[in-house]
Amino acid sequence: MAAVKAPSVLRRLREGGVQVQVIATRASLAFITELSLATAADGPVATDQTWFAARPDAQHLTLARADAVVIVGASAELMAGAAGGHAADLALATLLSVTGAVLWVPAMNERMWRHPAVQGNADRLREWGHHFLGPETGAFGTRGEGSGVGRMAEPEDIAAATLALLAPPRAARQDLAGVKVVVSAGPTREYLDPVRFISNPSSGKMGFAVAEEARDRGAQVTLVTGPVALPDPVGMDVVRIESALELRDAVVRAAGEADLVVMTAAVADYRAASAATEKQAKVAGDVTIHLTPNPDILAELGRDKGRRVLIGFAMETHAGVERAALKAQRKNANFILLNYPTRAGTAFGGDNNEVTLVRPDGTSQAWPRLSKREVARRLLDEARPLLPVLSH
Repeated sequence: MAAVKAPSVLRRLREGGVQVQVIATRASLAFITELSLATAADGPVATDQTWFAARPDAQHLTLARADAVVIVGASAELMAGAAGGHAADLALATLLSVTGAVLWVPAMNERMWRHPAVQGNADRLREWGHHFLGPETGAFGTRGEGSGVGRMAEPEDIAAATLALLAPPRAARQDLAGVKVVVSAGPTREYLDPVRFISNPSSGKMGFAVAEEARDRGAQVTLVTGPVALPDPVGMDVVRIESALELRDAVVRAAGEADLVVMTAAVADYRAASAATEKQAKVAGDVTIHLTPNPDILAELGRDKGRRVLIGFAMETHAGVERAALKAQRKNANFILLNYPTRAGTAFGGDNNEVTLVRPDGTSQAWPRLSKREVARRLLDEARPLLPVLSH
């Protein structure tokens, strides 16, 4: 299923103005034809046969001059070969010679992806500066395997990630160069037993937009995200968590060296006081669940704030500005962005947001309904003058 999506990736890259060249491994040609790849790429396909054909150049060295290499449907075998420095075929020899960006888009069964050997190879490739997109959670194409982590990212996401890698630096937008940013995103899951949990519908889109905007403006970004359907953005460290306690540990760890922390995650206020280790049977009548408060991560960071800039998000249905100002005061935040979940067009999961910036002194600034990326841009515009690391 991953292989047959390759032509769609090629078409989308060409629509984005990218000149593409294709290397097809022997295994890939068992699933898709050279003709379909050549048609989508508008050019010939490089294979092991063309590598050994009589030609004036060393084909792997010529292909390695690309600005970026994207491995669509990366297998465990190819990752192992690349991590081991092998050059057994054209794809591996090219990867051994490339100097541009490398983006791996894995596709394999969950058991294979989670195997320590595969994870070790992925870690080694990341240490060399390679990027990863996914894998995502979804249904597998193999009968009887159900669903899990290992599904390849969608073609539009692969093309977008590649275009982001190829985008030339924009000097006018590199105003956060040298700034270390931590962003939290998405919901948390607080398990009551192994299959039931308390959560919320947060999509993570707002936090991902902040992380991507900060990255594009030159910042070094760590994104800590709860369970969302969005693929890992390229060009940043991504930490996947589930519970509020896991989120707290990851954010506090990353915030130690951060200049700016933006808490957009929709953290569950409570968790089970004692989660059951086995699935609880359904019973007739009402059930009482004993909940205990989760840690207030922004308040904890505020108590040991130092020179960091702290920004939080809040949701209120009434007395919003007053409540948000009090939160900013209690938590020692530089400002709070107030959401309005009951207003049309601003609910969880949308692409737009309408917020009010609220400062601890109670002053506020209402922003019109904007795309979440534009909200992220304005947020960082407000945060930038507060950063001591950028002061002159």
